[in-house]
Amino acid sequence: MGLAPVLEGRRLTKVETRRGGLRVPFPRDFAKRLTGKRVKTLRRRAKYLLAELDNGETLVIHLGMSGRMAVYAEGGVKKLGQYVYDAAPAGAGSGKHDHVVFETDAPARIVFTDPRRFGLMTLVATETLDDDKLFEGLGVEPLSNHFHADYLAAVLEGKKTPIKSALLDQRVIAGIGNIYACEALFRARISPKRLAGKVRAAEIPVLADAIKTVLTEAIAAGGSSLRDYRQADGNLGNFQHRFQVYDREGEPCPSCQGTVKRIVQAGRSTFYCPKCQK
Repeated sequence: MGLAPVLEGRRLTKVETRRGGLRVPFPRDFAKRLTGKRVKTLRRRAKYLLAELDNGETLVIHLGMSGRMAVYAEGGVKKLGQYVYDAAPAGAGSGKHDHVVFETDAPARIVFTDPRRFGLMTLVATETLDDDKLFEGLGVEPLSNHFHADYLAAVLEGKKTPIKSALLDQRVIAGIGNIYACEALFRARISPKRLAGKVRAAEIPVLADAIKTVLTEAIAAGGSSLRDYRQADGNLGNFQHRFQVYDREGEPCPSCQGTVKRIVQAGRSTFYCPKCQK
């Protein structure tokens, strides 16, 4: 995570907001409550980034559809851990779509940019975080020890929604995105159109392994850069170069003589091979 070296264990020396909120308003005294606080830990829950502070609150961040957190080193190019951060250019954080700017004692400047303003930032008491409405009813994390074939079999049993839709349901599994659901189903050779409750018992362990493998590979590759996505240190993700079906409509299937097809399910594009995914 490109944010960890400049946030985890660091103090927020200055926080500025450029507007009153994103998809929801910022909490009262948002910037003031953050300024001067130290980030104890940085972790993820579903598609939320959680920064636990030393004052008993947790900063909750969701990037939405177009949000990005860019990190710049203060005082010149700097390497922290495995990441190299560029120096902050003139005006960094003052763009039309730059909504929140954090400065830390790394020293670094973190700029949250969100053209569509579908993102979210709020503060929640750390001790009540699991009970907050944002996290109520979320399923297990796919890379945790709680996610395994037995769990997957239990949550899919009897479900009458397509398996692709079930994988995207945050109440079933928290944090699988559209790209990775497509890729995992391809690796497991399961049609995205098949009803979740019709996935056979022998296929469940294969699908569970495929989900973990795809997500692990994607994280190691820095994610998937589509359109304007970049990592926090400004570099592009590389997992898009490993797509076997996603965004490859009309191209040959890498595993058989079929052709990758695109359909729409619940408003999302699904890519799969009709020949080898049954």
